[in-house]
Amino acid sequence: MVKYPNGLEANFPVKKEQATKRLSFSDRGMTLEEQINESNEYYLEKQIAVVHKKPTPVQIVKVDYPKRSKAVIREAYFRQASTTDYNGVYRGYYLDFEAKETRNKRSFPLKNFHEHQIVHLENCLKQQGICFTLIKFTTFDRYFVYPASQLITYYRNPKLKSIPLTEIENSGIEISCGYRPTLPYLDAVDSLIKDRKK
Repeated sequence: MVKYPNGLEANFPVKKEQATKRLSFSDRGMTLEEQINESNEYYLEKQIAVVHKKPTPVQIVKVDYPKRSKAVIREAYFRQASTTDYNGVYRGYYLDFEAKETRNKRSFPLKNFHEHQIVHLENCLKQQGICFTLIKFTTFDRYFVYPASQLITYYRNPKLKSIPLTEIENSGIEISCGYRPTLPYLDAVDSLIKDRKK
């Protein structure tokens, strides 16, 4: 999508091949990511919490300059494995979480997580951080805040390939979309904090 400086969108004709190419799985997380980012902007604006998306560490190797104002990155690679998607501070607690979504209807596949992410969550939990994953079941448009401790237990069990939806319903906290914030996940974090104090 192209927008002009006045905010209007440019409508270009789309060829059939281009329309088909847009349906890739690489964009799956964007909707959830946008919802979280909008929520984080609201929380920051209202001075409720400071939570940001972590940048992915990328090393740019080759750049072409066809014109002075139009640099094109031709080659880049990840400098190191990134940890989780988001971190920040809320009510004096360190927050660290990953955002994931799935089209599965009965479970959440554990292959969506990487070993270095699990190790990072384990390390943050040892330092008393509030850690979780925000899971979206896209088919049902359902959202859950699922504690990292539960996720780690499932991930570390070599016999398991996924977390059943029923387990996420029982151990997680379901949240609903709203207006401001778009995704009020801090309501669920309040519950995690209460559980910790018991």
